[in-house]
Order: sequence, then C-alpha cells, then structure tokens
Amino acid sequence: MKSEYILDYPVFSDKFKKTHTILIPSFLDSHMDLIAGVLEKKGYKVRLLTNTDTMLVREGLKYVHNDTCYPALCVIGQFLDALRHENDLDHIALVLTQTGGGCRATNYVPLLRKALNNSGFGQVPVITLNLGNLKASEGIKITVPFLMDLLSAITYGDTLMFLYNKTRSYEKENGSSLKLVNKWKKFLREQLCLGKASTPRKIKKNLKNMVRDFNALPLNDIKKVKVGIVGEIYVKYAAIGNNNLEKMLIEQGAEIMVPGVFGFLLYCFANGEYDHRYYKTKLSKKIYNSLLLRFISHYENLMIKAIKNNSSFTPMKPFKETRKESIGIIKHGAKMGEGWLLSAEMSELIKTGYSNIICAQPFGCLPNHVCGKGVMNKLKSLYPESNITPIDYDSSASKVNQENRIKLMLAVAKEKLNSEN
Repeated sequence: MKSEYILDYPVFSDKFKKTHTILIPSFLDSHMDLIAGVLEKKGYKVRLLTNTDTMLVREGLKYVHNDTCYPALCVIGQFLDALRHENDLDHIALVLTQTGGGCRATNYVPLLRKALNNSGFGQVPVITLNLGNLKASEGIKITVPFLMDLLSAITYGDTLMFLYNKTRSYEKENGSSLKLVNKWKKFLREQLCLGKASTPRKIKKNLKNMVRDFNALPLNDIKKVKVGIVGEIYVKYAAIGNNNLEKMLIEQGAEIMVPGVFGFLLYCFANGEYDHRYYKTKLSKKIYNSLLLRFISHYENLMIKAIKNNSSFTPMKPFKETRKESIGIIKHGAKMGEGWLLSAEMSELIKTGYSNIICAQPFGCLPNHVCGKGVMNKLKSLYPESNITPIDYDSSASKVNQENRIKLMLAVAKEKLNSEN
C-alpha cells in the first residue's frame, strides 16, 4: 500500500552523489546560486529550479490540504511541477530546510514525502537541512568545513541582497545593479565550488571589492518611499510565496529593505539560550547554541564592516543589537515561528528610516499573527511615524486585494514624504 511506503521512504546516501541531481527550490535569489556552489564543492550535482510561476501552488493543492501552511503548498507545488518535466526520475533528489519548533513548517518534509508518494514519485529521496538542530539534518552530513562554506555563502548572499536593494531603485542606467549582482553570483559560485572563497582573508577581499563595485554605481540623488519587508521566512523572501512583492514595490517607485538571512539563522540559535533561561533546558544545549551564535556572528560582522568601511551605505545593525529591539514589546520566550524576531526587525527598520513596513504572513499562521499583528499597536504607540500593513498570503487570497492594500500604504507614505519636502 502507498501509506506503507511513507514509513519506508528512500534515503539519500553518499553513493548517490555521482548518480543523482539535487533539485533546489527557488527561495533566495541572492543566495541559492552560492549555496549551490558549496554543494558542488562537496561533489553533489545540483540544479536550481526556475519555475517561479505563482500558479504552481495549484499543483501543491492537489496533494496537500489547503489548511496546511501556504509555503508548503508553494514549495511542494514547485517540486511536483519540476518532477513532471524530468526524464530520469530514478536519479533525482530534492532538498528542503527544516526550522523545527512549534510551527506547521516542522511538517514540510513528511508532507512532501506523502505528496511524492501519492503523485507517483515515491522513489525520489528528500534531503533535509535542519536549521534548529544541525545534527538532525538527513542526507547531507554537516561538518565544520561544510558549515564554514555555507556561512561564507550566506555572508556573500546577504551582502549582495543588501547592496542590490540599496541601489536598484536609484540606478541611472536601468539594470546596472542587477548586472553587478549576476556578475558577482557567477564569480562567487565558481570560487566557492573550487574552495577559494571561504577563508577569512578571501571573504574580506571579496566583500571589499563587491561593496566598492556597488558604491561606484551612478545613482540618482532623489528621495523615495522606503519600505521594509518582514514576516514568515518563506513569504518574506520567495517571489512565489508573496506574489512578486519586491518587484511590485520597485515598480511603484519605492526603495525596499529586507533583513538578511543571518537574522533568522542567529535567531534560531539565540532561542537555545532563551530556552535554558525560561524553560530550563539542559545547560549543555545552551552552551552549544551560544558557541554557534558567537561563531556565526563573526561572519555577520565581516559583512557589516565591509559595508561600513567601503561605501556610503549605512549597514543594518548586528544581531546582538537587533535582538534588544524587542525588549518592552514582546518577551524573548515567544519563539514560535519568527516569534520575537518580527518585532525586533520592525523596530530596527523604523529606527533606520524604513518606517513603512509590510508584514508578510501565511494566512492562519498563528505565530506570525500573534507576534506580528499582535505587536503592531505597541509599535505604533512607540513609533507614531510607523506605517505598518500586514498582508496575508494564501492559495485563496486575492492578489488584487493584496496589492490594493499595499498601494494604500504607499499612498499614505508618499503623502507624508511630499509634506516633508
């Protein structure tokens, strides 16, 4: 029976390295090419999925209940659509991250495996990368050198994303900033694959040159509405999940800022410290998370220093300061989903000039409704200048209604900007 197969699912092992191609879902445009380079260095064959039509969610709805978290429908729909166009399914594998904790995202992998089984792709193994517990990852062994390579890729990706957002709305030559992004992604993917981009010396050199390249772009000296984007990690970053939110905001004449991946990654390990304080977990687990927190923060600091020392751009704050922004708004014990990180990022964005904020969340995502929508009145009382709009994304949500709410927020922001000039 099919249900029996789910209990005995195929497991990706080292022997599949030479025979299988790993499909990577589209998620972070500035990061995924670089992470692919890290996997290629380890001997894996990978391919990034580029089928980003927002209608792919319909494919997911065929095999996943519509009460399930919307990002699961998007990711599973993209995977199933890609598999239907594969000629050799016996040599294909999928990779998916896991956040862990009290969140529907914890069930993504079982949902994907069930969907694969029911749609006739049961032979396809699923690799898991667990962000909350690196030891729980399945299919790819996370060693210290591999972790260092991944953190290098995230450092480059976060820097590219920041620089692109700081320049794309002001460029004098249309497409010049995207051209630079593609140039650096190509170069860094090759260097990461060859193992030549992960030492501290190389990271500093590459970041310095990257920042200087973007700082030299000819930009228009004009004022634009500044919009920050926060929310559930998938709909925050993935164009499939947020109906091309970034593109829409740029076309409406806004400058956008999306907090980097380091914030969420560090948040996951910081919660290990708070678990010990509030929920009395083992001291050894706290020490493990604290060491990882300090180790990862070193990479974040490399990025911040490179931006500060080689450009006129003002970098975002380091995580050790960001985490303090939620104090007085929500307790650090509220850690389901994006938890206290939502209010911390919103507070930081407001203080750095991005007082217009879109909080993107899957419909029915309890952690984000409580920790996102639930803190908005408090934020508005602390920062009267803030202009925060929550947007729900779901398979049944109207894109027109979403865009109308965003345009209303932008209209208020533009009116305020004009009154200040």
